[in-house]
Amino acid sequence: MSASASGGPHAPKVLVFDSGLGGLTVLRELKRARPDLALIYAADDAAFPYGRLDDSALVERVGSVVGRLIADLQPNLVVIACNTASTLALPVLRARFPISFVGTVPAIKPACERSRSKRVSVLATPATVRRDYTQDLIREFAGDCRVTLVGSERLASLAEAALHGEPVADAAIATEIAPCFVDDGARTDTVVLACTHYPLLIERLKHLAPWPVEWIDPAPAIARRASSLLGAPGPAANLAVRALFTSGQAPSPALAHALAAFGVTAFDAALPAV
Repeated sequence: MSASASGGPHAPKVLVFDSGLGGLTVLRELKRARPDLALIYAADDAAFPYGRLDDSALVERVGSVVGRLIADLQPNLVVIACNTASTLALPVLRARFPISFVGTVPAIKPACERSRSKRVSVLATPATVRRDYTQDLIREFAGDCRVTLVGSERLASLAEAALHGEPVADAAIATEIAPCFVDDGARTDTVVLACTHYPLLIERLKHLAPWPVEWIDPAPAIARRASSLLGAPGPAANLAVRALFTSGQAPSPALAHALAAFGVTAFDAALPAV
């Protein structure tokens, strides 16, 4: 894809990158907040899920793929819409490339500020749960909150399957979120969605929760941060949102339909499997 394929010469170009489809939740918020942007979505689906890679392999993978995307697309800003990739690869990317990056980290600070029961759960991938970075956020921002870390093995894959039109049983989702709900005399009242895939299932999460909680979706805050780095909005561009996949595979009809709900209407095979 040429550098001008996704927009006119004055529309800031933003690349939203994730291992799979979770970053669509961030793309949606960016599209709402900044209709002046030329948005491109890139999914490294050839390597999904990132949690199966060790740290050094993940940093090498993200650096290689994002480097190719930057060279080809020449974006003004890159959003790394993945907690695991952000905590490990962002320092390397920022040192290597002279453009702005926005990452994704567990929203522990706002969750603990908003919790009334002082019982907060962080629903994340196992890779994010075991990061020292996550523990540092708890130490710095939890205050008098009791924070329960829940590493879900399957929820991101279940979200991917649902977007591909595959049946996903309520029981499978309920099993993944059950450890978030702690009642030790004070009930959990806030759950941090510390993987961008999880808000793809938000309506089902609300339905299957054993009691009502506030679900903290990081996407709006990420969109606000990206917008602040890009400066004042320009006139609405109403540009097509493009998507590409490192697997080189075209989306199935079911996935194409789901992507359209996020504003993605064009697909590009310019980045083959790497």
